[in-house]
Amino acid sequence: MTTLRFEDGTIHLATDLDISIPGVEADPRSGGYRAPAMRYAAIRDELERRGTEFEDTLALDAPLSLSTTYDLRDYQRAALDAWLDAGGRGVVELPTGAGKTVLAVAAMVARSVPTLVVVPTIDLQDQWIRELETEFDVPVGRFGGGEQTQEAITVSTYDSAYLRADDVGGDFGLVVFDEVHHLGGEGYQDIPRFLAAPSRLGLTATFERPDGAHERVAELVGPRVYRLDVDDLAGDHLADYEVRRIEVELTADERETYDEAQETFVNYLRTSGLSMQSGSDYQKLVMRSGNDPRARAALLAKQRARDVMMNSEAKVDKLARLLARHREDRVIVFTASTDLVYRISRRFLVPPITNETGTKERREILDRFRDGTYDTVVAANVLDEGVDVPDANVGILLSGSGSEREFTQRLGRILRPKADGATATLYELVSVETAEERVAARRR
Repeated sequence: MTTLRFEDGTIHLATDLDISIPGVEADPRSGGYRAPAMRYAAIRDELERRGTEFEDTLALDAPLSLSTTYDLRDYQRAALDAWLDAGGRGVVELPTGAGKTVLAVAAMVARSVPTLVVVPTIDLQDQWIRELETEFDVPVGRFGGGEQTQEAITVSTYDSAYLRADDVGGDFGLVVFDEVHHLGGEGYQDIPRFLAAPSRLGLTATFERPDGAHERVAELVGPRVYRLDVDDLAGDHLADYEVRRIEVELTADERETYDEAQETFVNYLRTSGLSMQSGSDYQKLVMRSGNDPRARAALLAKQRARDVMMNSEAKVDKLARLLARHREDRVIVFTASTDLVYRISRRFLVPPITNETGTKERREILDRFRDGTYDTVVAANVLDEGVDVPDANVGILLSGSGSEREFTQRLGRILRPKADGATATLYELVSVETAEERVAARRR
């Protein structure tokens, strides 16, 4: 008799048979065979195909009594059907505000087996737990935030899942990865490897990664099975929107500083063999700066030029006019600079949110934004994902990266349907005749 067991993130096959299955290797210490836990479903299928009798000690399909009151929208139903047709494995790409959590709840009901939900932040973990406890009226476990409580339905942060997967990977039949693009990071890839769950659902607003790591995500979770972008849903299920690009000029002093810094940086590139067309070239520059004075001067010059173009006086002056124009609206101001956040906060008396803002304070600010006490907040990167952000209808992008993901997530923060059918507006402020023009073009 062949017996399947989950052991430390692997599937162990105790057997006297000569097993030859792709991905399964002999384990001389146990006298049997072993494979990464993620191979569990494939191993079962192959043993059944061969007619091999086996005992399965995993209880991944212990039935749960789950139901939902959600009425799926047509595209959510289509996404669920596509996922089920793919065998309950794959990634669904929907824009922010399109109801990915609702889709996940429907998938959990369809499978009705023990489920692990993996999320990037504590804030998002709290949001998921509230949603699942309300919808299913069952206790929901938590891995993260100082708590390690396991239930048939458990929500974990990516960090805690990385630490616990080799221990609990044999306990869940379905795993949901929210913001699944995080699995592109090498360390987090051990999470799906150590989980035996046959059913896997990845959720994201932006699946593809510039580094190509989404291909690895597809191997670990399943291929992209359904995709809609913002334009597919705007006007029907999301607010209509417009993106307005506003060009601003550097002051004379800023222009002098920027041009000098750029010249220093470009002159170094001409003789360095670096093109800065990839992140690896930037890492090489950083490494060289440790023992090469010219490389260090070039790196500092690049940072100086970046600060000037992203934090120009004209942007702050234009922001003043935009805030006056939208004094009756709900506004989120996005920047890439913590210093600029505090500068704006002091000048316009609006609450700041940065990575230095404590969890309790951030929740209080967002709660007051939600109830209308605050009509404007300014943030540096931290509202891009993993935070339950109240509805807004105006976004002002003062600075950011060239990342399509970042741009899409920021746009998504203002796209939830408006009761009055109003159009959402995202302003994009760009310093002309600077590298920011190329950055803006790349992310668009």
